[in-house]
Formats: sequence, structure tokens, C-alpha cells
Amino acid sequence: MSATLHSGFVSHVRHTPFVHRFRYRMWMLSVDLDEAASTTLFARNRRAVVSLHDADHGPRDGTALRPWVEARLHQAGLGAFAHRIRFMAIPRVLGFAFNPIAFYACHDATGRLGAVIHQVKNTFGDQTEYVLPVIDSTAIRQEAAKRMHVSPFFDLRGGYRFAFSDPGGDAFHLTIRYGADDQPRMTAAMALKAAPLTDRALLRLLIAMPLMPAKVFAAIHWQALLLKLRGARYHPIPGPVPAPDPAPGHTVPLHTHDIGTHA
Repeated sequence: MSATLHSGFVSHVRHTPFVHRFRYRMWMLSVDLDEAASTTLFARNRRAVVSLHDADHGPRDGTALRPWVEARLHQAGLGAFAHRIRFMAIPRVLGFAFNPIAFYACHDATGRLGAVIHQVKNTFGDQTEYVLPVIDSTAIRQEAAKRMHVSPFFDLRGGYRFAFSDPGGDAFHLTIRYGADDQPRMTAAMALKAAPLTDRALLRLLIAMPLMPAKVFAAIHWQALLLKLRGARYHPIPGPVPAPDPAPGHTVPLHTHDIGTHA
């Protein structure tokens, strides 16, 4: 079983119209979509203290995740990388689920990481995905155009630049820069260390950081309240912004029109 725990910190810095920053401890979990990982405390697609349910992700209709990932990869011309798919997300804890961002690391038959699907949710119940090629797996750099309202304190202008390490490594480092090259709006970062999923390791995380998805949901609203009290402008929810995924080997320029949470 190759299920893995990832624990560390997430931080956000809002650059405009004033500086606002926060940093929290967090943990996530990753599994191979083709493996039936389970322990006494953890289970896939069934009730447990900690669980990962396909119904919370992808099409969110209760169907299996693999066919959905395969279809999205083929649509982007990246079907060769559907051989092995590793999924990283915040799991349900005591039945409660919320994931601002989750990742599907997609590999070909040789084991090469060739695509990452970034799955983004907001607190309004919306979800979108960014299916992006990986050109260099030693230093992953990707860009995407914004297509979903994430925070009510940002409008739909700007774009996203991602820099991160292989999600399957011993440590996962992610930086997301939001905004135009000459006008950054927000920077988010994760620094997580990986460890095998065991009941002992999971119990330590549950004691140190209990109810992780509920904590994330509450922290987003707490930071939103702080922004509102500081005078940040509120933007109503607009309609979705249609933006096709880039073809393999191409990116969308940052000066066109998401990834992130309220910040």
C-alpha cells in the first residue's frame, strides 16, 4: 500500500490593496487510484474516522474517479499519462469534507509524470479543474487562466503561475502566484513532508490537527471576515469564465484572465 500522509504548513500573502498574510498547519493524504488502501482509521469509499470518497471529487456524482481523470486527460491530448494516477487531497474527517485544492499526478507507462490536474473548489459549492502538462518534472512550472470565482475579495482579473515539486516525492512544495507579472495580487504556498500512512501516524495528525477539513473551512471564513473588517472590496459571484485548457506543451499567458482559497 502506497497511501501517504503529507503534513506541514500552508501560507497566503495578499499583496493588494493592502498586505494581509496568514499561515496554518495542515495535512493531506494521497493514494494511487488503482489501489484499495485502508487501515483501521482510514478507508476508501466507506465510512471511517478518516475517509476518501470519490463522490466528493471529479464529477461528484458518485462514479469512480479514474474514468473521469482519463477523459479529462484525453480531452487535453495527454491520454498517455493515464497509466498511473496519484490523487492528493484533504480527506473526510468524521464525515466532513472540504477541499480548496486537490491534485491528480498523472504518469505514463514508464513512470514519467506528464500531467497534473488541479481541482479547485470554493465555499459556494463550485468546482473547476485545470488539466496542465508537465514539461520538466524536476522543476514543474505551469500557468492557467482564471475561470472560477474563488474569493469574494478578488474579481476575475489576472492569471496563475504554479511552481511545485512532484507530489509523489518525500516533500511537496507548491507556490501559486496570482496576478499579472507586473502586479501580483496574491501568493500562496504549501510545504508538506511525506510519510507512509499508518494508524499511528494518522492518529498523531488527528490529535495535533483535528477536524482538518472543518478547520480549513472555518479559517477561510475567518480570514474573509478580517479582510472585510479591513475594508477589502466585496465582489458578487459572476458567471463562470470559459477558458479552454492549453494544448500539451503550451500555457495560457498570465495577462489573460485560479487556484487558491479566500485570500
